[in-house]
Amino acid sequence: MNSENILENNRGVKILGTGSYSPPLKITNDDLTKFLDTSDEWIYTRTGIKSRHYNEGRPNHIMAVEAAKRALENAKLCAAEIDYILVSTCTPDFFFPTTACIVQHEIGAVNAACLDINAACTGFVMGLDLARNLLYGGYDRVMLIASECLTNQLDFEDRTSCVLFGDEAGAVILERADKTFAACMKAKGVGVENPVLYSKTEYDLNSPFIDSEHTLPDYGKRVQMSGTDVYKFAVDAMPEAAKAACEKSGFSLDEIDLLIPHQANVRIIQTAVKTLGISSEKVHTNIETHGNTSSACMPVCLDDLNRSGKLKAGMKLCLVGFGAGLTYGSVVMEL
Repeated sequence: MNSENILENNRGVKILGTGSYSPPLKITNDDLTKFLDTSDEWIYTRTGIKSRHYNEGRPNHIMAVEAAKRALENAKLCAAEIDYILVSTCTPDFFFPTTACIVQHEIGAVNAACLDINAACTGFVMGLDLARNLLYGGYDRVMLIASECLTNQLDFEDRTSCVLFGDEAGAVILERADKTFAACMKAKGVGVENPVLYSKTEYDLNSPFIDSEHTLPDYGKRVQMSGTDVYKFAVDAMPEAAKAACEKSGFSLDEIDLLIPHQANVRIIQTAVKTLGISSEKVHTNIETHGNTSSACMPVCLDDLNRSGKLKAGMKLCLVGFGAGLTYGSVVMEL
C-alpha cells in the first residue's frame, strides 16, 4: 500500500454512539400462516427468519426519531451538537420534505444540515462513505440513520416476498478519527425493462398533458422481486465488494475481526461467507429475529453489538451489502 493510500485510509471515523428502534409488534412465522399458505418450517429453512417487527402502518419517521434519540443518549450528546443528519430510506413518508428534515425538527438538531439517500438495502454502507466525506469536508459530527418501514409496501398475498421483511431503524453518530477507513461502492443498473427488485412510485396523475406512449409499464403497486435473480447477483456482489474494500484498506480478510452483512437471506449470507473464506464465528447476524429490514439491518446490528459490549477499540469491521438498483458496496473500518 503506497503512502498516498495510507494517508487517505487514516482519514477514518469514530462511532460516538449508536441507537436503534424495533416496533413493539412482533410477528412470528406462525402468525403469517393465519392468512398465507405457508409454514414456519417453509419460511425458516429458506430464509433463516423466525420473526420480525411491524410498525403497524405508522409513519416511518417515528422509528427514525426514536433511533436518533437513543444514539444521542448513548453518545452523551445533545441534538444541537449534530452538524449533519443523513437518513437512508427507500420507504419515506413523503417525497419531500426529507425524512432527515423531519428528524431534525423532532429532536431539535437546530444546527444540522439534512439529506436523505436512497440506495435501497445498500443505503447504510453508502451513507457511511458519504458521512466520512462530510466529516473531512468541514462538518464535525454526522448522525447517520437508516429507517425502513417496508411493510407499507408489501403485498401480503405474495407469500414468497412478504415473509422476508420487517420494520426497524438504526442510527450512529460519527466524528473524525485517525483510523483506517476504506470503501468500495458499485452498481449494476438493470433499467426499467427488468428491474429485478422494485417498488414503483405511485402517482395519481391528473395532468391534461400526459404522454401515454412513454409512460412506465404497469408494474403493480407493491414490492416485486425475482428471488432467483437477486440471489445470483448477491452471492457474487457481496464477496466482490468486501474483497475490494479490504484491498483498499490494506487489511487482509483474515485480519477482519467482524463481518456484518446485509441481513437479506441466510442462504445468501452463508454462500457469500463461504466464498470469502471467513469463519462463521466472525459473522454477526440477527436475521432470525428481525428479518430483512433493508438499510436498517446494519446499524441495528451495530447497536446490538455496542450495547452488549462486543465492539472494542481497534477492531476491524467489514460491512457489506447489496440492494435494488442493483447496488452493492462495502466499508472496512477500524474502531
